[in-house]
Amino acid sequence: MSMPVDPAQNRPSLSRDRCFWGMTATQLLGAFNDNLFKQLVLLYCLTEVGKQGGDYQPIAFFLFSIPFVFGSGFSGFLADRYSKRSLIVGCKFAEIAVMLAGVFAFGMGGLWPPLLVLFLMGLQSTVFGPSKYGILPEMLRARDLPSANGIIQMTTFVAVIFGGALAGFLKELTDEHKVAGLQWICWGCVGLAVIGTLFSFLVRRTPVAVPNLEFTPSMILGIDRPTRALLREDRIAVKVLLISSLFWFVGGTCQQLVNEFGIYQWEIGEAKTSLLLASIGVGIAFGCVSASLLSKNRINFGLVTGGAWGMVGCLGSLWLIAREAPAPVPDAWITAAAGVLLLLGFSAGIFVVPLQVFLQVCPTEDLKGRMMGTMNLINFCGIVASALAFFALRNLLGRLELPISWTFPVLATVVLPVALLFRPPERKL
Repeated sequence: MSMPVDPAQNRPSLSRDRCFWGMTATQLLGAFNDNLFKQLVLLYCLTEVGKQGGDYQPIAFFLFSIPFVFGSGFSGFLADRYSKRSLIVGCKFAEIAVMLAGVFAFGMGGLWPPLLVLFLMGLQSTVFGPSKYGILPEMLRARDLPSANGIIQMTTFVAVIFGGALAGFLKELTDEHKVAGLQWICWGCVGLAVIGTLFSFLVRRTPVAVPNLEFTPSMILGIDRPTRALLREDRIAVKVLLISSLFWFVGGTCQQLVNEFGIYQWEIGEAKTSLLLASIGVGIAFGCVSASLLSKNRINFGLVTGGAWGMVGCLGSLWLIAREAPAPVPDAWITAAAGVLLLLGFSAGIFVVPLQVFLQVCPTEDLKGRMMGTMNLINFCGIVASALAFFALRNLLGRLELPISWTFPVLATVVLPVALLFRPPERKL
């Protein structure tokens, strides 16, 4: 008796699959929008409120991230119970509404209206995440997953960093117009949300994973009983989740750190500070593509170890550059820091792709949405922790009269155990 043929194996190759490229475009534009607006709010905190506005950066990160902690479980349930494509399209319409709210929030004046919109943006992204990642193994061939995840991660992080970088340039460009300038930027975000929504209609329809799935209270925490059972059986999955969370902790801390480091410690302005962030994005793009090429139809955990060592080395180097730089900081030193940040991004890119692929393929078909919800929960616990940790660390460094750049070696110390201890065998797809 012959085995049934998986219909996914008869689908077009990745390069010719317009459904995949529609998914890539819609998530790229969404990530770009989210991070442009988030960076705009962070810079608004730092420059409009004054130096004490640095305290609002962690608050902004906290408000953006907290929906992921309390909503990822329910979002994972939605991704398994309903059509992932329908949820993706619905979330894109919600993005248009959120960006319109941003226009009016800046018009109201003060910090709290934009911070509230940032919270709503996090809520929309919370629902989007499990469907975005959970639909990939349903709509693509298994052997295409490393390349697909490399492309998705690359475009996501490019959007994250370049969205943040553009925010700095646009804010400086429109500073003379004050509130009106901020609103013009938000209108641009509305336009990008509309384009992203149109691309979402290209995403392939896939069968509902568990049509009769019932909601249980344990799903609020993101880890229901079947998912907990899977994690008890697969201890590597637990380690991968924790290391993925660590990655987002470091990433969340770095964005806050580079903002404050550039604007207050080096005093190089919003545009050049945003360029430093953009350097990380370029590095991540190359790192994700390299990881997909090096994976060769397998989950290569050696890339995680190598990426961790690269991150440790780069973070230590950034501390040395910050310590030795003269004041005012010459352009050559800014270029050196940007180069190291590019290498940091490259290391982070090859670090994260194998983790993402493993978490997509380790659960059974009926658990993929909930596993992605669990991943979102754990990742954004890392981001919430980064907001709290950065708030505490910047205050501690202030009392010790140490510059904010001392955060770089602290982060290197956090990543070091992964470089030293994480050695699981690779897995074939």
